[in-house]
Amino acid sequence: MSIPATVWSVLEAKAKLSEVLRRARGGERQIIGAQEPCVVLSMADFEALQRKAGAVHLGRWLVENTPCGAEFEPPSRSAGRPNAFEIE
Repeated sequence: MSIPATVWSVLEAKAKLSEVLRRARGGERQIIGAQEPCVVLSMADFEALQRKAGAVHLGRWLVENTPCGAEFEPPSRSAGRPNAFEIE
């Protein structure tokens, strides 16, 4: 069984944004645009898709996948590169 969806033109979606969001919150995918369409869905549906796909937060992934004990040499600040945090 596929999830019902409504297809909106960009102009329609702009004019009826409240309706687009209400339907998305109700569990109905909202497709906006024809050339390069985008999908609007509720946060609950989005989070469920992330859990289903096994998505991991980028910060967690970096912590879990950074080599332990690896030597790291940060780039030199004196190599002609200005310090963005330096007060002039």
